[in-house]
Amino acid sequence: MDVQETKAACHDAFAELASPACIQDPYPFMRWLQEHDPVHRAASGIFLLSRHADIYWAFKATGDAFRGPAPSELARYFPRAASSLSLNLLASTLAMKEPPTHTRLRRLISRDFTVGHIDNLRPSIARIVAARLDGMAPALERGEAVDLHREFALALPMLVFAELFGMPQDDIFELSAIVSAILEGLSPHASDPQLAAADVASARVKAYFGDLILRKRADPCRDIVSTLVGAHSDDADTLSDAELISMLWGMLLGGFATTAATIDHAVLAMLAYPEERHWLQGDAAGVEAFVEEVLRCEAPAMFSSIPRIAQRDIELRGVVIPKDADVRVLIAAGNRDPDAFADPDRFDPVRFYGTRPGMSNDGKIMLSFGHGIHFCLGAQLARVQLAESLPQIQARFPTLALAEQPTREPSAFLRTFRELPVRLHAQAAAEVRVVVDQDLCGTTGQCVLTLPGAFRQREPDGVAEVCMATVPQALHAAVRLAESQCPVAAIRVIESEAGDNHCTNPGPTPSQADAERHAAKDLRNPGEHDGTI
Repeated sequence: MDVQETKAACHDAFAELASPACIQDPYPFMRWLQEHDPVHRAASGIFLLSRHADIYWAFKATGDAFRGPAPSELARYFPRAASSLSLNLLASTLAMKEPPTHTRLRRLISRDFTVGHIDNLRPSIARIVAARLDGMAPALERGEAVDLHREFALALPMLVFAELFGMPQDDIFELSAIVSAILEGLSPHASDPQLAAADVASARVKAYFGDLILRKRADPCRDIVSTLVGAHSDDADTLSDAELISMLWGMLLGGFATTAATIDHAVLAMLAYPEERHWLQGDAAGVEAFVEEVLRCEAPAMFSSIPRIAQRDIELRGVVIPKDADVRVLIAAGNRDPDAFADPDRFDPVRFYGTRPGMSNDGKIMLSFGHGIHFCLGAQLARVQLAESLPQIQARFPTLALAEQPTREPSAFLRTFRELPVRLHAQAAAEVRVVVDQDLCGTTGQCVLTLPGAFRQREPDGVAEVCMATVPQALHAAVRLAESQCPVAAIRVIESEAGDNHCTNPGPTPSQADAERHAAKDLRNPGEHDGTI
């Protein structure tokens, strides 16, 4: 998208976010919204907030300045709700409830999603991760391309969901195939055919969960659904079948599609930023920092699908949001607000190293899981799946690379993929030497590049070597490191068999180079150097 063209006026940010250009790279448009229209009123009348401070405030102000729609208001805020099963299910989810109903429902279910309970699942999740990687290994080792999105990113959260909720694996794979249709139908810009397709899919999900509840009531097991079907041992309160179905429906929608999207983006970050992989090879805090930065850079849900209704007239940045207006927040924009995160388009896990989950080391909140009373119940489950996956992928497939350009789903709401083809590079026996030209740098001393665990300093000729590294990874890492010390034009790359007989490195094949370059740009500030020489 040419952002310059939007500067006259943007009549509908939701429509713009659904455009093909924004599907590929929404961040230039989001930055324009932050700078020129941070309290945007869409053609539908929905207000959209894009600044971090405003989004954070709106999350915290739920119950005060904002509320969920009351059942009697459903037709007003969802005009098609009278005939839509999906919209009625959405209206009955926990995220749409307000205290005291929200307090009661959240209390009944949250005890099964505590950090301790989810951490107890780590061995099971690690086992599932290892099994999925085992399944991918033969094809990768034969030099074939594998769709990581289908074979791993989607499969892992589905299998975890099945184990957590006591469902047969075949059942969860069948349900997963229709989740995207429901999510598209719930988007504010969804067409009537999209909503109709969502209703068909929701009917199948509702029927399945109704049957699952009956089975768990007759034959309870050690899973969350069995626990929720009956009363807790210390609690006389129970969930009705309708309440439980709406909760399970909501968890299905929010549970694995978003986690799959984040796994995809985490793997792309590993490929685009090989110099940051050391975070995945050390302590748990390093892995957690990498995961948090992925969640910040690529929020899986771009904006909130749940309306927040203004309880009074609210003046915000010179715009009056009238009482009873529908307000949404652009989460992905808030996570890249320069007022909250310095150099926000740069991938930098150090922001979150040694801090509590979701908080940067300067006290800013990452918004991908929300905040306040509607903070995502599945946040810890998603974090654990990522933390168990990424180190295993790095250790098992250190030369993983893109096989071709990934294909994104045409969704404005969920930033996910249709295909993410990967393959293994052959382990390079040659050394890749990165030489910095002193004259072009304009420096008086040696211009040294260093990368823990990958680069080493050569004798005083100003050379940094990358030994036993894949060529594309070495090029990207070298350029990013050198940019901070001298112009990119000052760098040349030489490959040698044994270290003495040097020849100019021809680089990877064009298709591989394009794939690597696009992967890097996908997670990088548009217009910045893309990591190629």
